[in-house]
Amino acid sequence: MALSNRPRTVPRYGTAAGTGTLAAFLLVAVGGSPMYVDWAQRGTDPTGAGGWFLRLLAWPSWRWQADEGVFATNLRAILLLVLAAALLYLLPGPQVDRVTSSGSQFLSGWGAYALAGGLSALLATLLGPHGSLFAAFQAASTGVTYGFFAGWIVGLASLGGRA
Repeated sequence: MALSNRPRTVPRYGTAAGTGTLAAFLLVAVGGSPMYVDWAQRGTDPTGAGGWFLRLLAWPSWRWQADEGVFATNLRAILLLVLAAALLYLLPGPQVDRVTSSGSQFLSGWGAYALAGGLSALLATLLGPHGSLFAAFQAASTGVTYGFFAGWIVGLASLGGRA
């Protein structure tokens, strides 16, 4: 006979979308910070793979000083976070699998971040000053490149949560 009817404690882990969103936030907050962007531009070799990757991590840069491009730059970083969070929650892969697999969580997080990178660049360029469709397409290709090469970090973070 049990002395109490306490419910079993369930381990409290974050959801795959929640941990992926946290990773996306950290990528934008740290990699896009003015201090990191300045260091990446001055302290890395753009001709090597490592320097190229470290510079790519600075793509979702955000700035405090007010100049002509600050609206589009900051909008891109904000849209990247919002779209990444929304796509991580909306992509149905891990939620509808009969057997929750870590592979689907990883690919879902990675794909969501790549798509969020392209969409955020496209929308920020179109809504920014001097936005043209051609410039938006070019920016979207850069955003998808960033999302592809940095999205595996979000994909790995999505592995840490339950579906």
